[in-house]
Amino acid sequence: MNVYFSPAYAGSGYAFETTRKSQWVAQSLDSEPIAGIALRVPQALTAEQVTQVHDPAYVRAVQTGVPLELAQSQGFTWDAGLWPMVLASNGGAVATALDALQSGLSGSLSSGLHHARRDTGYGYCTFNGLVLAARAALAAGARSVLILDLDAHCGGGTASLIASDARIWQLDVSVDAYDHYESSDRARLTMVHRADDYLGEIERGLQDMWTRVPPFDLCLYNAGMDSFEGCPDGGLEGITREILAARESLVFNACRAQNLPVAFSLAGGYIGERLDRQGLVDLHRLTLAAAAQCGPLQRER
Repeated sequence: MNVYFSPAYAGSGYAFETTRKSQWVAQSLDSEPIAGIALRVPQALTAEQVTQVHDPAYVRAVQTGVPLELAQSQGFTWDAGLWPMVLASNGGAVATALDALQSGLSGSLSSGLHHARRDTGYGYCTFNGLVLAARAALAAGARSVLILDLDAHCGGGTASLIASDARIWQLDVSVDAYDHYESSDRARLTMVHRADDYLGEIERGLQDMWTRVPPFDLCLYNAGMDSFEGCPDGGLEGITREILAARESLVFNACRAQNLPVAFSLAGGYIGERLDRQGLVDLHRLTLAAAAQCGPLQRER
C-alpha cells in the first residue's frame, strides 16, 4: 500500500499540529514500520490545478501573501513556505485518490482540508484537497465519489464545494458543531453527542449510502482523530483509543465488502493536557495499521 508524504508537507514556518504531524507520523514509520506500507513522494499540484476548485484571487493570495488577511484566512501566519506546503499536501490527496482507483487502497499523510471554501481558507484548512481529489478521480474515469468525513468537526467547506456536482457525495459524522451545515440529499451530516452512539451512527450512515445511491467508484476517507476524548479541540468524552481503532476497522472492512477503493488522509488531531505528541502519532497510526491489515482489493472493479 502506497502512503504519500513529502517533507514539504511540513514546510510552512507556522508550527502547529496541522503543519507538523505528517512529519511526525512519517518519522514514526521510519523507526517503527508498519508492514505493507511504502512511503511515496507525491507530485505537487500546480496553481492551475488548484483553481479548478478555488477562486483564482484566493489562490494568488495564498501564493503571494497579498492581501494578507485572505492569505491567512485559514488561521496560519503567512510565510513563503505556505504555498509549496499546501501544493504538496493537496498533491498527496490527489495522488492517493488516483492511486486507489488503480490499486484499491492508498493513503496520504495530508491534513487540513475539509473546511476550506472556494474563495477563502477556514479552520486551519487552506485548500480543500478532498474536493480536488474527487474532481481528479472523476476526470480519471470515476463516475461517483463518496467523501467519508470522520473528523470531529463538520465538513462545511466540502459541503459547499460539492453542492452543484451530483457525482460527489458526503457522509459526515461529527461530534463538534464547528462548521455545521444543513444536510442535503448528497451531503449528509449526523451529529453524535454520546460516545456509545458513535460507531453505530457511522455504520448506519454507511449502510444508508450503500442503499440510497448507485455504487461508488471511490471513497475518500478523511480520518480525523480529534474525536478522541483527550483531544482539546473536538474531543468527546468516552471516545477512547479502542473505539477509534474499531472505527478504522469498521470503515476499511465496510468499504472492502462493497469492493470500494479507499483513499485516506489524516484530518484533525491536536495536542493538549491529555494528549501528547506521541499519543497523537499513535492515534493516527491506527488508521495506517487498519488499512494495512485490511489490504487492497483482490479483484479489479
